[in-house]
Amino acid sequence: MSIQVLGNKESGENFIKSLENKQFTFSLVISYTETCEIPGITIAGADKEFLKFTSPADSEYLNFGHCKSIDTIPMSPDGKPTPALLTRVALDAAKISHVVINAGSKVEPKMPCFETGLKPGKNIAKETAIDLQDVKNAVDYGKTIGRSLAALSDCLVIGESIPGGTTTALAVLNGFGLDSNVSSSMPENPLDLKKQTVEIAIKRISSNDPFEIISQVGDPMIATVAGMLIGASDISKVILAGGTQMTAVLLFAKQLGYKKENVSIGTTRYIVEDADAGFLDTVKKIDDIPVLVSDPKLDKSSISGLRSYSEGFVKEGVGAGGSIVAAVLKTGINSEQFLKLVEEEYNRVLTLQ
Repeated sequence: MSIQVLGNKESGENFIKSLENKQFTFSLVISYTETCEIPGITIAGADKEFLKFTSPADSEYLNFGHCKSIDTIPMSPDGKPTPALLTRVALDAAKISHVVINAGSKVEPKMPCFETGLKPGKNIAKETAIDLQDVKNAVDYGKTIGRSLAALSDCLVIGESIPGGTTTALAVLNGFGLDSNVSSSMPENPLDLKKQTVEIAIKRISSNDPFEIISQVGDPMIATVAGMLIGASDISKVILAGGTQMTAVLLFAKQLGYKKENVSIGTTRYIVEDADAGFLDTVKKIDDIPVLVSDPKLDKSSISGLRSYSEGFVKEGVGAGGSIVAAVLKTGINSEQFLKLVEEEYNRVLTLQ
């Protein structure tokens, strides 16, 4: 499987060469924003009550191969699985170790993890998202965790799981003055609803202070991952594994300072090809860093729930794209091998349902 390099291609080729056959550590930051409870804004959970279990269930499945907080892995009624399935296959295939950081999940995962003690984010359409001091704490905690994890390998891959996170990401991008769109887990991206929510939220911003902007319209994941990026990029390569939410992380972290030559974004082609999101344009507006794109070839799958990724559903999440990039760089796994493993895992999971 080849990795497509977009954005700063020269930097991206050098980034890739420096990591071939090297060691990776994967980290998953789980969190929650009450913004996800706005009707119609996400399909990350089957219903409002289920939403709070999405992130802990993703982390438990990554670790155990099954969930403990709920009976099944997060999957839509018609068989569209959580992107954690792709991540788990990639990490297992490449024998990449992983850790989970709880940065404000509404439900604690039933597994060992880094515990920050952060509270879930509030609904940005109604009130301040995060206490200002909690934003500063989240960044500090992230720096400490990022440095610690980066010291363990040649590259730290950082993924996220937070329902409704593309809306808070859009609010952060707009709050910093960047005219941008974001992707969605649905083919019909509810951009109008997201923009209405963001317009309400950014009216509360009364300062150019980066911490104040995150406090008003962000979420705990963005603050924590930004801190991790800053801390880790000082001593190691970092792949921000995700789509438009990682552009919000990148924009916030840039205000505080990170080591640019050590940073890239790793994502799936489904994000890059999402015309509504304008992902590459957003990255270029923020910083001249490489975007590493993996193609898991799910359009070739015989399983409709997997093919749906290539048809506009889900697209990315739980660090799927970046973890596949890491697996390819470490082992050279090809598309056919990867797809076969994904289908085997999908069928295994169905026996647990």
